Amino acid sequence: MAELAGVLQTQGAGGAAVVQAPPGTGKTTLVPPLVANLAQAAAGKGRPRIVVTQPRRVAARSAARRLAALDGTKLGDRVGYSVRGERQAGPATLIEFVTPGILLRRLLADPGLEGTAAVILDEVHERGLETDLLVGLLAEVRQLRGDLMLVAMSATLDAPRFAALLGADPSADPSEEQHGEADGGGPAPVVDCPSALHPLETVWEPAPVARLDRRGVTRAFLDHVADAAAESYAAALAADPGTDALVFLPGAWEVSHVAGRLRTRVGPGVEILELHGQVSPAAQDRAVSGRQPRDPARIIVSTGLAESSLTVPGVRLVVDAGLSREPRRDAGRGMTGLVTVSCSRASAEQRAGRAARQGPGKVVRCYDQKTLGAAPAHQTAEIAVSDLTAAALILACWGSPGGRGLALPDAPPQAAMGDAVEVLRELGAVGEDGLATDLGNALARIPADPRLGRALLVGSSLLGGRPTGRAGHGTAGHGSAGYGTAAEVVAAVSGDQRATGADLPRLVSALRSGNDPASRRWAEEAQRLDRLAREAAAGVGLPSVDVPSAAVPAGTAEQIGLVVALAFPDRVARRVPGDGPERYLLTSGTRAGLPASSPLAGHEWLAVAEVARADGRDAAGTGAVIRSAAPLTADTAEAAAAHLLFDSVEATLSQGRVTARRERRLGAISLSSTPVRASAGEARAAVSRALADQGLGAIGWSTAADGLRRRLALLHKELGDPWPDMSEQALLARLDDWLGPELEALAGGAATSGIDLTDPLRRLLPWPDAARLGELAPEFLEVPSGSRIRIDYPAAGDDGGRPVVAVKLQECFGWDRTPMLAGGRTAVQFHLLSPARRPLAVTDDLASFWAGPYAQVRAEMRGRYPRHPWPEDPWTATATARTNARK
Repeated sequence: MAELAGVLQTQGAGGAAVVQAPPGTGKTTLVPPLVANLAQAAAGKGRPRIVVTQPRRVAARSAARRLAALDGTKLGDRVGYSVRGERQAGPATLIEFVTPGILLRRLLADPGLEGTAAVILDEVHERGLETDLLVGLLAEVRQLRGDLMLVAMSATLDAPRFAALLGADPSADPSEEQHGEADGGGPAPVVDCPSALHPLETVWEPAPVARLDRRGVTRAFLDHVADAAAESYAAALAADPGTDALVFLPGAWEVSHVAGRLRTRVGPGVEILELHGQVSPAAQDRAVSGRQPRDPARIIVSTGLAESSLTVPGVRLVVDAGLSREPRRDAGRGMTGLVTVSCSRASAEQRAGRAARQGPGKVVRCYDQKTLGAAPAHQTAEIAVSDLTAAALILACWGSPGGRGLALPDAPPQAAMGDAVEVLRELGAVGEDGLATDLGNALARIPADPRLGRALLVGSSLLGGRPTGRAGHGTAGHGSAGYGTAAEVVAAVSGDQRATGADLPRLVSALRSGNDPASRRWAEEAQRLDRLAREAAAGVGLPSVDVPSAAVPAGTAEQIGLVVALAFPDRVARRVPGDGPERYLLTSGTRAGLPASSPLAGHEWLAVAEVARADGRDAAGTGAVIRSAAPLTADTAEAAAAHLLFDSVEATLSQGRVTARRERRLGAISLSSTPVRASAGEARAAVSRALADQGLGAIGWSTAADGLRRRLALLHKELGDPWPDMSEQALLARLDDWLGPELEALAGGAATSGIDLTDPLRRLLPWPDAARLGELAPEFLEVPSGSRIRIDYPAAGDDGGRPVVAVKLQECFGWDRTPMLAGGRTAVQFHLLSPARRPLAVTDDLASFWAGPYAQVRAEMRGRYPRHPWPEDPWTATATARTNARK
């Protein structure tokens, strides 16, 4: 810490540094007081505030509680925290721990961060999207405020990346900053704090079964993890009764499964605690606070929450499944969801290190060394794989649309950012210049996805305040004031609870009843969102949505569906008719299955709050499954997604004729389809589309038309202008010059079978050169026997092809010179045939053939075809198509 103090003091006010230290080295509790002391010394009599970000709410609460205990003060006095829906901090707070989202919204409200002397960004190596945004925004703030101290803390070896970004000269011109670059004073100093790890024993216990299958993590592998944890912990507890264990799994479902199996495997003196986002804050805090005197031994089964931003006291044993859950964006289906992947090597090291923070420890890895070696070095940055709608709104409000001009660790992918900006335009949150509108600024003040924020504002105006007509409303017993259905739904959708059977109305009903363990937290969040909605909507023009009042009676599931549809009109879905598992088509064009035995089965319309990629029975062969939804009426679906409603006549050229139907569609969903007569303009457009998609094959080439086209193509190839180009591209480009009347006939209802392209092609013949067509590229060639043989010209576009005449060898006796076409520029290639019309030779030099290869052909064929002439002297023999005369 002395090195960090020296580095910051040397730079003076507004210094920057990067602290590189493994988890558990105490940086979260040591660096903030040090920075606070430096800031206090520089401020003199003032009371500067130090803001420290933590990537998770449980980490912010835990860090604040720990530092307040070390300081000997009450939590909320000198040390406090602010997370979503909860704050323990006041005017006297010197060090405040916050989540990145809290600080982002503070920056939008107060870009200068007045009253804040320093910002410490912890766990930047996790590459969370909001933390990455903070790096760019705070770099600009330092350009405005030369006295703002900025420290980033990383647990891995990527510190130089952040040092370059934080090292920009505060006095530099902001316009000189580019993505991923920092001009001015060079990179910020990197202070390396070596690990204080105790000896760590590594045990490899790979499972004899697959970790993953098409449906996700296999139950057999989870059972293996639970069994390995139970056996390892029994041995560790026997050696040291003070040992606690920490088990890492990718998600809440896996945590619950393993925790349940462990409860049947360990004795009654061992407590099994779950740590993930769906348990209550009190349960989270208890899991990370360490064992108290006379508490039983503990096994904490956790997601990645405990990986790097938390140190759990007493842990000497870590059991690692080697899996993590990361966001992935499916651009083709417009979905973003979590996928289970092997954790990075950096994550594996951080997890293992949890066992050796306070003494010698042991890690049991439920995978082999080869799997670890094949894992990526670091976790994928969220900005590269996540939905960027919320990030794009923040950037638009900041005045940097798309991140333009910001020094971000990684530039956002152009395609994902483009999609995000388009969503914001549809919401009315950004203008054509990419900057935030009044509605966009209002949505940015709501701590939810912008689409949910819009649903909150518009839904509140449509549905009003306190829900009515419901028994057992969830506010009872929670001391909260009335709030509207929109706030209830947004709180449920943005929360950590999951809808069993994808039934969102059932989840909301359970939360309203007060019997669900999450009811109190949900009710408080709904009340807070309702208040924020009223504040944000003040003076902001909201989009008009014409919803028939009869379509959403008070107290019904359809009200919940309306709010969801307002948020995600691209996920309004209609049931696909047919037998078998339930399938739905979303307005976006995505198809998704409904979980088996879902109470929503049979509903014609659904508003889908969550859809994810999936395989297995629930996906019903679609590759996606609905995770959360509510029913809708048809009228409500059309009103909520009105901008996706289209009524048009669609004309097509199919099966040889132009037909038309009036299509009424809601996005990709067909509402009705009625046969109509196409107008002339619609029919012409249909013909043009068919030709563009299928080429002239949509009309068809007769034998005569194809032959003429081939002859003209050869002349264009050999002679050039004025002979016309016969390629598909060239013909399509000149349709009006040669096919106009026929196109009008097709548009008027004529069938393609009645159109022969031979005469239209003749309109392209150049005059007077056209008079020589028969001479330059004859259709037939008269051979010495008197027969007229059709010349097979190469197809248009076949630059290597030759004009071919396939003729019986006997019909060419006496012909000593090969005929030439195109004014002597190309020779005819002869395919000389046997009497049975089988090929004997291919040549474009008859004289050479008669003088050489003919003798061998004669020797082989005269016995096989004795009735046909095979003279020794083909030069003087009479050409004939007949056999020898009978004697």
